[in-house]
Amino acid sequence: MIHRLFLDHPASVGESYAEHFGVATGFGLAMIAGGIGAVIHGFLPFVFQTTGSATIERLHTRLVAKRAAKRAATTQMKTVDYII
Repeated sequence: MIHRLFLDHPASVGESYAEHFGVATGFGLAMIAGGIGAVIHGFLPFVFQTTGSATIERLHTRLVAKRAAKRAATTQMKTVDYII
């Protein structure tokens, strides 16, 4: 039960629990910072004009690159020829 709750999802994205904790926490903190910038921009339109959108673009790029790397690694594992 504990294994399923804490380890299945990190394993499904090719990470250990600690790696997943670091990546998810980094994404979360970046989203909070971008969100705070966007809220402040709402009140003061002359500041943080691109903070929200830049944060979204940066996180999207990281996520897409990570997915592509995992897909490439999975494809390579499935196509490796074994010599016995």
